[in-house]
Amino acid sequence: MKNDLRFETLAIHAGQEPDPATGAVIPPVYQTSTYAQEQVGETRGYEYSRTGNPTRAALEACLAALEQGSAAAPAYALAFASGMAATDTLLRLLKPGEHVLTGDDVYGGTYRLFERVLKTYGIEFSYVDMSDPESFERELRPNTRLIWLETPTNPLLKIADLAGIARAAGERQPRPWVAVDNTFATPYLQQPLALGADFVVHSTTKYLGGHSDVVGGAIVTSDATAYEQLKFLQNAVGAVPGPMDCWLTLRGIKTLALRMERHCDNAERIASFLQSHPAVDRVLYPGLESHPGHYTARRQMKRFGGMVSFVLKNAEAARKAAAATQVFTLAESLGGVESLIELPAAMTHASVAGSALEVPPGLVRLSVGIEHVADLLNDLKQALG
Repeated sequence: MKNDLRFETLAIHAGQEPDPATGAVIPPVYQTSTYAQEQVGETRGYEYSRTGNPTRAALEACLAALEQGSAAAPAYALAFASGMAATDTLLRLLKPGEHVLTGDDVYGGTYRLFERVLKTYGIEFSYVDMSDPESFERELRPNTRLIWLETPTNPLLKIADLAGIARAAGERQPRPWVAVDNTFATPYLQQPLALGADFVVHSTTKYLGGHSDVVGGAIVTSDATAYEQLKFLQNAVGAVPGPMDCWLTLRGIKTLALRMERHCDNAERIASFLQSHPAVDRVLYPGLESHPGHYTARRQMKRFGGMVSFVLKNAEAARKAAAATQVFTLAESLGGVESLIELPAAMTHASVAGSALEVPPGLVRLSVGIEHVADLLNDLKQALG
């Protein structure tokens, strides 16, 4: 596949040549666990589907092409059974005694993995406002091996300067890796490898799959040595997706560019509406000029995404609003074609309750779908009274 093709073309064709056996234009679902060998140890490229599967290989090739962007080095991708499986596998590159510097607004499941699982194996974690360069640099340690970023963050939608953090990491000896959870932005809106990151992680469950019908994850890197280490771990640990999951994710990716434009259109209208609503104390959306990370987001993102958070006066007001919507569905997750509403403090981020990362009880998070924006606005109007 030519590397000068545009994003929309790569999303449809990268890793997805017509099937050589039948001419099928869509990659088949290779629903098999094992593969016949010509002789002992002589295969046609596949031996066992935990190690490799043609449908998974097609997805990985597509993800690598989409995340490579304008990065000079080629990219390599690995698919996993979930975003958390991808995160856990990447963290297995670290050794006891090494330090991870991450944001004070990470996804609750990431915080749970870091604090309640990986910390018990001797890995150190500290949390800082990644949107504040001075705070970030002050917290770097001699044993910092990994800088873990979300931008925009989940759920407060803070923005970190990816290129600036990558430059700061490059000035350290030894240089820490920079990993970016790019789930909210997707490679359509933001390509961290081109901005200096070493790893990109996705919950492909979200915008990449796009239809709330599959769970998956991915790691993309331009570091060939790290890729080989991760590929070994992918097989050794075995948290891999099945072929049908890979096929569904590939199908979703084909319309990613179209969907993201509509997500962004709708989110911008909703953020503007919420900003002027008397019941809303604060709107968190990087597309608003009032957002402290607005201009950083403009530099590194194509548009501002489909996630909007806002704060009501208390938890009771937030619960009432979430219960009153009729088009927005009260549910966890995000990034599907349908609009979702949730209360992070009681749902996706319950695991950070009582910690320094605890989110405001009146915070409401919207995953703005691709429905007609007038219906979404009317639904929020009646829910907010």
